[in-house]
Amino acid sequence: MAKLYWRYGTMDSAKTLNLLAVAHNYKKQGKRVALVKPRLDDRFGARDIASRSGLRAEADMLLEPDSRLADADFAELDCVLVDEAQFLTPGLVDQLRRITRELDLPVICYGLRTDFRTRLFPGARRLFEVADRIEEVKVTCQFCNRKAIFNMRQVGGEPTLSGDQIQLGGDESYVPVCYACFADRLPLEGLGDDPP
Repeated sequence: MAKLYWRYGTMDSAKTLNLLAVAHNYKKQGKRVALVKPRLDDRFGARDIASRSGLRAEADMLLEPDSRLADADFAELDCVLVDEAQFLTPGLVDQLRRITRELDLPVICYGLRTDFRTRLFPGARRLFEVADRIEEVKVTCQFCNRKAIFNMRQVGGEPTLSGDQIQLGGDESYVPVCYACFADRLPLEGLGDDPP
């Protein structure tokens, strides 16, 4: 049976660059790969999957929260690569899990573990629960040399804990930080409480 992979990391950890490199390698070997992403991620264009390094490719499939994955959409493929998987619903993750078993097709998901308040995204949570293999894609903190584990949201260069969980953005809105630098810049009280 094929595996479901979950490769997670903070902003700037080159997750999408890795995804595009894996796609390139499959195609170079004459294998067929599907590039998939949630429709809501339109930062670089409706269908574009883009790395900050400048590499980009067009998504073969855009997923809505209520999308139903049909076996026919995955016929004759060798691999499925999913970008921004943290935005998937748990139900979509379960459908991808089914594809690995019933179609014997490997699925590799890339995305963020937590939001700017250090809370798991629903899609990330489900991937941690059901993935066969979990791999961290690492990067150092924006402010020191420790490993980044959080995504700090900034508004006008100032850190904040305000706003909706999902706010698309890049370097202008988020920086990767370690726990110490996060704690030095933001109040930690209340982060473990249930959201209002």
